Formats: sequence, structure tokens, C-alpha cells
Amino acid sequence: MSQALVIIDVQHALFNPVPTPYRAHEVIENLNLLTEKARTAGVPVIWVLHETPNQDIMRYQSSGWQLPASLNVATSDVQLRKTTPDSFLRTPLEQILHDKGVTELIIGGYATEFCVDTTIRSAAAKGFHVTLIEDAHCTHDKPHASAELIIQHHNATLPQIRSFGVTIQTRTTAETEFNPR
Repeated sequence: MSQALVIIDVQHALFNPVPTPYRAHEVIENLNLLTEKARTAGVPVIWVLHETPNQDIMRYQSSGWQLPASLNVATSDVQLRKTTPDSFLRTPLEQILHDKGVTELIIGGYATEFCVDTTIRSAAAKGFHVTLIEDAHCTHDKPHASAELIIQHHNATLPQIRSFGVTIQTRTTAETEFNPR
């Protein structure tokens, strides 16, 4: 399968508030390892950045909208903008993936229960196989559940969805290998 690494919403405004997302530092380290592995294999790296036009902190090109300096971003990486939890809705993501012949998405990022979950389900509905990197996505604690529990829940339940006709699986950063292009 031809792969792409898709990293969702790892942006200043979402990673720098106090408190930071659960295990944010570890997630960024793991994303950096994944991007290095992907680039070495010639696999496209795609950064999806959320924006909210009416909210200054997430306005396009604002400081909150930017990727943190701690991320290893290459000029060859693709960056695209989105305005909903679905990285495919009103974005060129699907066309980019089809143009590159991609059939499998390796996914990490923020927020597990919103943009990561929605994008995974949308990708599967569009026929893409998905691997969620279980130690490379995160969220904040919520009133109804801790971030740790939310992450565990998604790592356990998303691979149980089989009705799309493609695989959704989880893997750790250490277990993740990219197929050379």
C-alpha cells in the first residue's frame, strides 16, 4: 500500500495553553520520529492546520495557528488548512492523496475525540486504510473523561469499526514502518 503521514492540528494555540494536552511533549517527540521515518522512505508528510476565522487565536497565519518550533517540518511537506473537524471537508486532502496514489493513511495529532476521530472515519468512508499511531495523538482532559481515558477509548474502539470495508488499526511509533516509495 502507498502511504501518507497525516498530522492533524498540532498548533501553538492547542499545544501551548496551561495545562498542555496530555503527554504533549511525548506526542511531539513521536511525531518528529514518524516524520523522519516517513521522509526517509519517501512517504508524503501532510500537516493539517485548523483555523477559525472569527477567533483571533486560531485565525489563519496568527501565532496560535502556527506549528510549534519543536516540530521538524520540511519544505517538502504539504500543509493544508481546514475549518471543520474533518480534514477532508472543503479541503484538497482527498485530491492530494489520490494524485500521490495513496491508499493508506498513518495518522496522529490533536484532538483525539474531535479532529483525529472525525478524519479517521471520513478517510475510511472514502476507502483509505488507516493506521492511528496510538502514542502520537492527544487531547485535553474534559469534564466527562480524562484525556488518558479518551485516548485509550479511541485506541481500543476505532480498530473495531469494520463496516467501511477497509482496515483501521493502531500501532505505536516504535512499531510503525513506512513502505519505501
